[in-house]
Amino acid sequence: MPSDVLLSVRELRIAFDGVEVVRGLSFDVRPREALAIVGESGAGKSLTARALLGMLPRGATRSGTIEPDLAAHRGRRISLVPQDALSALSPVHPVGDQLAAAVRSVARVSRKEARARAVAALDRVGIPDAARKARAYPHEYSGGMRQRAVIAMATINEPDIVVADEPTTALDEERRDQVLRVLAEQREAVGAALLLVTHDMDVVRDHADRVLVMYAGRLTELGRAGEVLDRPRAPYTAGLLASLPQHAPPGRRLPALRGTPPAPAALPPGCAFTPRCPLAADPCHTAEPEPQEVAGRLVACHRWPELPYPATELFQEEERQPV
Repeated sequence: MPSDVLLSVRELRIAFDGVEVVRGLSFDVRPREALAIVGESGAGKSLTARALLGMLPRGATRSGTIEPDLAAHRGRRISLVPQDALSALSPVHPVGDQLAAAVRSVARVSRKEARARAVAALDRVGIPDAARKARAYPHEYSGGMRQRAVIAMATINEPDIVVADEPTTALDEERRDQVLRVLAEQREAVGAALLLVTHDMDVVRDHADRVLVMYAGRLTELGRAGEVLDRPRAPYTAGLLASLPQHAPPGRRLPALRGTPPAPAALPPGCAFTPRCPLAADPCHTAEPEPQEVAGRLVACHRWPELPYPATELFQEEERQPV
């Protein structure tokens, strides 16, 4: 594995009852970078993240390689910031005790030392009066404070990689920005890379170095975040971006990807995006495209050379007619 790669995933496949939901996914995570994984619900984003943590649901089977296997060091070399901070914390133990337990799970330190590290971690994420709040229970924290406490727990053992699975879902814009700022500060403090699962393209633009776009369990596009968002090379990426309000010209309806992603057990032949793609042609119906290098990124699409610029125009509707 190259020295500039922290984690290497090759041909990752995840299946339930023989039906693959992640299909031959390959990517690298680099030291200290923020890699975002985006795509519609059901694309396989969260399952991919949880495979790295060794936290796949019961009944899932996994193949392919993940090097090194950090799941054996969960809590120390790799950690999780879950979507729901309240359910991630035990309601019957003080928050400080839970952070101290996380320390003692990976390090032989005294209870006093673990407690001191817990208070320091809460203080570092901006919990006021951390020593007192360490003795409080999760229900005594506000929602924003619980999210900060979970970030403190994920970074308290200075992991190599922090996995954040939709950490800003259902948060308003102000709280979303606060959580992401704290997460960025903690990553910088401990020198960790970030794997960020999100639906929010604004979060990707502001907080990610690279972005991996997934569709139907496969890689669609992978490259530097600014380049992918400013000039997508895959029609699916363009469709996701076209549905953002800022891409709707005045007098036109907000574009939307027609149809829905296919069920994993009923994938169409060829490219899974073909039934929804405005550029689909004969090759798309017969052969699934393999990722190829295009302008410094990976793109899995037969028709990428025909994609116009700006590509979001493919998905824009005609101007509204006067009533």
